Amino acid sequence: MAKRFPAIQIEPDVLYVEDGGVMTSAGTAAGLDACLELVRQRLGAARASQVARRLVIPPHRAGGQAEFIEHPLPLTTGGHRLSQLIESVRTRLHEAHSLDSLASEARMSRRTFTRQFKALTGSTVLTWLLTERLHLVQQLLERTDQSIERIAELTGFGSAEALRHHFRKSFRIAPIDWRRSFAVKCCTRQRRQPAWPTRAQTIEGQTSVRALRRRSWRRFREN
Repeated sequence: MAKRFPAIQIEPDVLYVEDGGVMTSAGTAAGLDACLELVRQRLGAARASQVARRLVIPPHRAGGQAEFIEHPLPLTTGGHRLSQLIESVRTRLHEAHSLDSLASEARMSRRTFTRQFKALTGSTVLTWLLTERLHLVQQLLERTDQSIERIAELTGFGSAEALRHHFRKSFRIAPIDWRRSFAVKCCTRQRRQPAWPTRAQTIEGQTSVRALRRRSWRRFREN
């Protein structure tokens, strides 16, 4: 493509590119990632995750063409153990994790763990951790009223400054602006007004009408 269109700048290592309001993808599968990104930008991460579940695809793949898994890890004992570890880490993102600590939990050598993790997720450990933490940040911004400092603790960023840096770098928007755009307004429920007036309202309304009629009739007689 670069040879056919020399005037266009080609990014060979990304799934999709957005420039000046125009988004292009690397192919059919990456086109779905691009569509999910559009949903995420306009409707929020929670709605994008719902769409991804309906399509049975990952909700977010922030990375390059290497994230297309050409050789999935076979369902072996090691692969099953690694899958369980990944699900466990998703529930412990507030904790400190590193390549060495996760390899130790998986009871693998550093090299074996790196290779199998890459085959299973299509990503490096640090990139995967960052993506998972950012996704959790999005959910907490949308569904809770927790402060940025508290969300940084819950997601493992450690500080609000680190959270803001990575969030803005990945999504080109500040966390507080994301919350303003996509916060789910469900925490405070307003009491529904009845569709029909209550008996008290009806009596009050009838009384007001009678009083108005009496005043009008009195003015008519005075004139």
